[in-house]
Amino acid sequence: MSERGERTDEFVDAEPAEAEPADEPAGTGDDGPAAGAAARIAELEDQRLRALAELDNMRKRCARQVSEARERAQAEVAERWLPVVDNLDRALDHTQADPGSIVDGITAVRRQALDLLAGLGFPRRDDLGTSFDPNRHEAVATRPDPEAPEGSVVEVVRPGYGDGGRQLRPAQVIVAKAG
Repeated sequence: MSERGERTDEFVDAEPAEAEPADEPAGTGDDGPAAGAAARIAELEDQRLRALAELDNMRKRCARQVSEARERAQAEVAERWLPVVDNLDRALDHTQADPGSIVDGITAVRRQALDLLAGLGFPRRDDLGTSFDPNRHEAVATRPDPEAPEGSVVEVVRPGYGDGGRQLRPAQVIVAKAG
């Protein structure tokens, strides 16, 4: 019909076109909102799986890097100890020499080893006469000592190495007690 209500002879399609709902994305097919949601779920699942794979790869890469760093650090420390071992070998080669020179050589190698430990951040501590500290000392015994204040270290059985929060091992000590 025309605007005036009159009939026109124009051909009209017998089947009216279905309009897509306004809330559905275009091109989702005949399933309506469910098809759009399923596609979005599939997309999100794909993103989740990719993120998990990426996380797993990152975890493996970090573990490999930590392992490599540990190996480098071990090799670096071992390399620093090689001169000490070389000097011990030289001292053993001279066992027929003058005993005084052997003692001097061993004393020099010991000093070299202590310097190496200090260079690595673990200096040997002199705990004799200090107050007992359970964070730095391991008490192996107590004994009366009228000359030493109670609770002080009167003998070091095994020295400790390291300072502050970087302690290689605590000192084993004998602590003064009241007589």
